[in-house]
Amino acid sequence: MKEQEARQRLTENIELRQSAIKLFLRQERPRRNRLATTSVVGSALAAGFTAGPAFGGPKFAAGVQGALTLEQSSIVWQVLCLAAMLMSVVAAVSTNLANSHSVAAKVSAAEACNAQLEGLQTALNFGRLPLEDAIQLYQQYTTQVAFVDDVEDKTTSPR
Repeated sequence: MKEQEARQRLTENIELRQSAIKLFLRQERPRRNRLATTSVVGSALAAGFTAGPAFGGPKFAAGVQGALTLEQSSIVWQVLCLAAMLMSVVAAVSTNLANSHSVAAKVSAAEACNAQLEGLQTALNFGRLPLEDAIQLYQQYTTQVAFVDDVEDKTTSPR
């Protein structure tokens, strides 16, 4: 294979890999953001539901009882404790889902790889990089995102 053909094929591989990475990022960035937001909001609400009774005591309970027109003050404590527990569980589940799937780390690795591939593509396009070095860098960069599935090449796939 001629060097120019090899450069062209490497360029096509880079573009396909970048397409796969961009698709991955479009799906995973919002997921990462939702999980992080849910975790923070859940933790804050859990703290808020426990802070009122902790600092306000019976006066706080009486105020909530009046605002919610409840007949028994013990229900206020139960509702607040239940709400705090539920928010704490939501926060814990969100945090553990994000951590167990390494969502943030994968998104960061994909963003870094995409930037590296962009630089490689530029160097390749301007002929500033020997082909063997470019191939080695391509392999090095793409191993960082082995978790990103390939996308089909629409120009070569059967219809």
